[in-house]
Amino acid sequence: MKLKIMSAVLFTAIAVSLAGCSTGGDTDSDKTAGADTSLSAVQKSGTLTVGTEGTYRPFTFHENGSGKLTGFDVEVVEAVAGKLGVKAKFEETQWDGIFAGLEAGRFDVIANQVSITQERTAKYEFSTPYTYSTGVIVVKSDNTSITSFKTLSGKTSAQSLTSNWNTLATESGANVQAVEGWAQSVALVEQGRVDATVNDNLTYLDYKKQTGAAGLKVAANTDEKSESALAFIKGSTALKTAADKALAELTADGTLAKISEKYFGTDVSK
Repeated sequence: MKLKIMSAVLFTAIAVSLAGCSTGGDTDSDKTAGADTSLSAVQKSGTLTVGTEGTYRPFTFHENGSGKLTGFDVEVVEAVAGKLGVKAKFEETQWDGIFAGLEAGRFDVIANQVSITQERTAKYEFSTPYTYSTGVIVVKSDNTSITSFKTLSGKTSAQSLTSNWNTLATESGANVQAVEGWAQSVALVEQGRVDATVNDNLTYLDYKKQTGAAGLKVAANTDEKSESALAFIKGSTALKTAADKALAELTADGTLAKISEKYFGTDVSK
């Protein structure tokens, strides 16, 4: 009888010891492997480090070239950081190296009108979109011959040859006149030296907000909308989810609409 009792006690002690070892092992593993600390690390530091260009008006730029960093994306991500209870810290970098900087851990998120594409979603996490836009054909107000992308065929359109809009204009049958960018292309339209230019509607809205765009109009919009969002490194699920919650709150309380109106004269967040 005593032997049975001693055996039972010994078995219980071994079982408890093994259970204790098992629990301790899982805890250590959680700390060192597979744990998503993307949100907790930001909250602990009190800073959301943001990668952005700083040269892309009206989204991220310095007023008068040397003033404080400002812009639509800057204000949006600052508002998101506020909802997370932290401050946004900006790391300015060229577009060509911005994703490499994210992958290297130089910043937690990119806020730079990053369009959501299949190729990018395979590599990065994206928040809920906070900008929606279409492609547009901009013509003089008295132009009645261009009413759609089909009617762009045979017309002359001023385009930067390296842009996606040049591809769209060419595929629509336009005769393309090469320019360096928006400023030159819209000037040629205003002067009547070309029939049109194809670009992002946000670019046109910013120009209209800044100058009034007198004598110009949008002749047609693309059917599909592009969506831009905050970009995170793969695995930053907790931080991405928190950003989504913040963006939902900023939509509900009208903050995103207010920022949109400030820069574009209309709500581009929906």
